[in-house]
Amino acid sequence: MDSVAIIMATYNGEKFLKEQIESILSSTYKEFKLYIVDDGSKDSTMEILHRYKMKYPDVIHVSQNETNLGVTLNFLNAINNITSDYIMLCDQDDVWKKDKIAKTLNRMKQLEVQFGKDLPVAVFTDAYVTDSNLNIIHESFFRSGRLNPRHTDLPHLLMENKLIGCTVMINGALRRILQSRPLPKYARFHDGWLGLIAASFGKISFIPEPTLYYRQHDFNVVGNRGFYAYVLNRIGNLKKQKQALMALQKQAKEFADLYRDYFNSEKLELIERFSNLSKEGFFRRRLLIIRYGYFKSGILRNIGLMIIV
Repeated sequence: MDSVAIIMATYNGEKFLKEQIESILSSTYKEFKLYIVDDGSKDSTMEILHRYKMKYPDVIHVSQNETNLGVTLNFLNAINNITSDYIMLCDQDDVWKKDKIAKTLNRMKQLEVQFGKDLPVAVFTDAYVTDSNLNIIHESFFRSGRLNPRHTDLPHLLMENKLIGCTVMINGALRRILQSRPLPKYARFHDGWLGLIAASFGKISFIPEPTLYYRQHDFNVVGNRGFYAYVLNRIGNLKKQKQALMALQKQAKEFADLYRDYFNSEKLELIERFSNLSKEGFFRRRLLIIRYGYFKSGILRNIGLMIIV
């Protein structure tokens, strides 16, 4: 059986950590190692982790960063230190379904049979959205946010990340591309960065069923909001939207610069056009979005995009 490396990033996660670790340990697929990388917790997180490490020394590995990296670099740096052919990402406060590893790995291996192991692949799934007590608020993360997880081509992902990091598995080919270059300084989120690599050089596959309980609470770094809450937030924060769009362009520029020698001319042009959107005139910006397909999910989001761009 293939061994799966599960990377969990922790930071002040004492409240829900035990429940998450126990859910992973109860998985039907047993050939895995859990690598937990703490980002400088000030609560009892490290004490909890060391107890689990003592109890499961062959399965659980624990380390702590010397300085706080933030969630994005914590995950990407942890991947850089792994050599496994299959890597799953894991948040500290969710609960995994027992067949999560098995189902995700099965889809990954189907794609590798079809396209070969040298092709970078990312697989992600849906998730139940729950409250802090794991009561299900919505049966689907994507339907609750009116997001289209099928739009994972490069133009869409440059504008809007679709991957839920805590559901993602990547293969060795994608890992090696990440490891071939310095870690990014301007990646907005780790899952989005991995999605860009997969969309540019390989394949992305979505499993349309929940594989975990995605817990929403006051301490989430990145959480799920309902669609209407999203719309109201966007209407009230036009300046913040423009800043987010600029951050996406900055991310795209760094992505093009880091992996320039990997791209064919067509994809490089697509990324560089996006990274330079703000330098174009009022009408040309909008024409370029339409021409290259730099769209978000749904009519309302795209109307908003055309207003702020």
